[in-house]
Amino acid sequence: MNTIKNLIKKYFSSFVYFYKHIGNRIFIMMLLSLAVSVLDGFGLTMFLPLLQMVSGDNSIDSEQLGNLSFVIEALESTGIPMTLTSILLFMILFFIFKGMAAYIKQVYFVFVQQSFIREMRIKLVHGVNSMNFKKFITSDTGLIQNTMSGEVAKVSNGFISYFTTFQNAIMVFVYVVFAFIVDAQFAVLVAIGGIATNFIYKIIYSKTKKASRELTTASHMDLALLVQHIANFKYLRATGMKKIHTDKLIKNIDYIENNRKKIGIYTGIGIAVREPLLVIVVAVVIIIQVKVLNGSMGALLVSLLFFYRALSSLMAMQQSWNTFLGVSGSLENMQNFQLFLEQNKESDGDLTFDKLKSNLEIKELSFAFDTTPILKNINLTINKNQSIAFVGESGSGKSTLVNILVGLLKPTSGNYIINKNSITKYKKLSFQQKIGYITQDAVIFNDTIYNNITFWAPKSDENLQKFNEVIKQAALEEFLFEIENGIDTVLGNNGINLSGGQKQRISIARELFKDIDILIMDEATSALDSETEKAIQDSVDNLKGKYTIIIIAHRLSTIRNVDKVVLMNKGEIIDSGEFNELAERNSRFRKMIELQEL
Repeated sequence: MNTIKNLIKKYFSSFVYFYKHIGNRIFIMMLLSLAVSVLDGFGLTMFLPLLQMVSGDNSIDSEQLGNLSFVIEALESTGIPMTLTSILLFMILFFIFKGMAAYIKQVYFVFVQQSFIREMRIKLVHGVNSMNFKKFITSDTGLIQNTMSGEVAKVSNGFISYFTTFQNAIMVFVYVVFAFIVDAQFAVLVAIGGIATNFIYKIIYSKTKKASRELTTASHMDLALLVQHIANFKYLRATGMKKIHTDKLIKNIDYIENNRKKIGIYTGIGIAVREPLLVIVVAVVIIIQVKVLNGSMGALLVSLLFFYRALSSLMAMQQSWNTFLGVSGSLENMQNFQLFLEQNKESDGDLTFDKLKSNLEIKELSFAFDTTPILKNINLTINKNQSIAFVGESGSGKSTLVNILVGLLKPTSGNYIINKNSITKYKKLSFQQKIGYITQDAVIFNDTIYNNITFWAPKSDENLQKFNEVIKQAALEEFLFEIENGIDTVLGNNGINLSGGQKQRISIARELFKDIDILIMDEATSALDSETEKAIQDSVDNLKGKYTIIIIAHRLSTIRNVDKVVLMNKGEIIDSGEFNELAERNSRFRKMIELQEL
């Protein structure tokens, strides 16, 4: 049994992948394809008695149908006389039933395809959301973005091509079976011809698959380069480096289009040779059957109908398989990416975090990226509603420590205790929902002020009241009064029409609307002018004692009123205390104050 499973995984890995997503619906699609083919076969069977009637015979020689004579015998057993009219009616009836089955098959196929794509996209979103943050920030962003956007469409096309191949394979099988029942000798000759054509397509398949893999790799690089080009546009243009980066982008584009061209050429070759090969095979077999083997023309014509259908399906199968191989690189990438997400899924606890009741406590904590130490032997306690600031030179470990405090990074060693429980015991989402996070580059969505602050909460009386309260706390009342559409003003992409201070105030209001316990400010005022910085600082000071506030400070003037300042250097806490006390005691901190002329 295990041997069979291993063989299926090895040679039908794509089938296994699709089966994991859509389950037994695969077999329903196959049964519907089988029903269409069988009904079509019965309809074609009626051509022989039809020809006999048209030729003037008054009786039907069902023996010319070979073992398919049971179809005519079954129809005669109904008591309906076999006349030209009744034969035509039976033929029409078979093809009507075939049309109905074909309609059901197509509708069901679309239903399954859309279900598959929806499930895959949702799994990707959940997979990335559950991804270990440390792994996320060291991953190829181009690969992630391209897989979740462009690659999904290609896998969708791959799904269509793969199961179109399967459906055509079923049709080939059914028509060949019908042909064998009528005339086994003729069937063997055509089968040999059909197999011979496969050698030509095998060459096309190999080249198409190689080009598809190269296209997928280049597409990841293209998206990464494009994101970098847009994100760093100002720098590239201001420094005259735009052309160099553009040339690199164009070179990758040319590589992508060259591989697309190859796939298109191979597909074109497959289409071009399909009909000629089919006609050549049929012509050769007819000559052999009639001139050499003295076959019956009646049986030959019916077999020919079946085999024309079979060869058409075979060519269509080869073509759809080649189309599938054209996106097989995307499917391989999708399988590898989903495996990557599963392997790097972040672990979660069972306890639901309600609120911060006592403190945040770090004991003997160290952290490293690979073998590079970032934090060393950190011991720290942050009490409920205490305000604390981390200061130190760039690279001292401030941001990494805060990333651990909010549960983004897991310590390499040591413990992080919240309410006397290890953070590993909590459901991360329940804890992080109680955290407000304001960064230097404020996050602004291309939506209204109300939706930016409330995160698309309904405009209920309760939410509007809470909205107005946080607007006051963040000192946004005057700004809202001045703009034409008030809370329904659309802020544009990344708040393009806002000043730095307005962005930060909206960020503060959003975090307060969330009903948080802990407010993080990661150098949130470092890029602001002095007047705006003072306004933001006043807003923060008003929140002191109401929330546990953690600040990463670049400008020391913003942290004069915090309860505790923690001085860091090279991943270690070297001193801590109240602002003035630390300035008197620690020469390093005092020098930092003097350099900023405070």
